[in-house]
Amino acid sequence: MKSIMLAILALAQAGVARDLADFEARLDKGGSATEVLRGWCAERHLADPPVIKAERDRSVDKPADADVRALLGAAPGEAIRYRRVRLACGARVLSEADNWYRPGRLTAEMNRRLDQTDTPFGAVVKPLGFHRRTLGVERPFDPKTGTAALPHTLVRYRALLLDPKETPFSLVVESYTAEILRHGD
Repeated sequence: MKSIMLAILALAQAGVARDLADFEARLDKGGSATEVLRGWCAERHLADPPVIKAERDRSVDKPADADVRALLGAAPGEAIRYRRVRLACGARVLSEADNWYRPGRLTAEMNRRLDQTDTPFGAVVKPLGFHRRTLGVERPFDPKTGTAALPHTLVRYRALLLDPKETPFSLVVESYTAEILRHGD
């Protein structure tokens, strides 16, 4: 009986490792995390329709420090805005993200939408034709050695969003939750 349980656990761990690697490969292609999450949500039938919404947390403010300003290439005194969101598909929170961005690099309409709606950042700035550059990845969870219980945060990305001229306009820290591994009913 113990060997059967170990075999089942090994199969589950292999499936988690495969799914997590697939998800990370999609993020690593350098596109919009919002689009990756929308596609992932659709494929796994997490909600119908597979819409990603940004649930803003207005109670948190993290002013840009010198490191953030340097990564963004911000001029002295240039405004940097901060936005903390939970990206959800239906009732499932797939990601929690901190986002510092240069509002002067966005249109007035983009800034209005970011201030007044639940539209994800990536969807709002999509017309800029941006791409991602991953700066670092933390993996607090290793599916090959993990237990049967998944932790809240599986992987954390730190990335810059750059326009086609390679000008950075946003720094994101995205913590992807165990909900990305779920399947719909």
